[in-house]
Amino acid sequence: MAKIKLDLHDIFNRGSSIDAELNRVIREAVDKGITLVEIIPGKGSGQLKKHVLRFLEQKHIKALYHRIEKDDKNFGRVFVHFR
Repeated sequence: MAKIKLDLHDIFNRGSSIDAELNRVIREAVDKGITLVEIIPGKGSGQLKKHVLRFLEQKHIKALYHRIEKDDKNFGRVFVHFR
C-alpha cells in the first residue's frame, strides 16, 4: 500500500502556507494513485488539527478522497484514505 506522510510541524515552524502543502499532498496522492496520506498536525493546542480538518471538509477537496480517519491512539495524527 502506497502512503505519503506529511508532518506539519516543520511547515508550521517555517511559516509556509499549510493550505498549499495540504493541497500539494492531496494532489500528489490523487496523481500517483496513493491510497493513504498520514497528516501529522501534532498535539499542541489542537488548532492545527482543526485547520487540517476544515481544509479536508471543503467540497472540492472532499470529492478527491474516500474518508478521514482520526487516530484514536494518537490525537496528533489524521489519516486520509483514497479509493
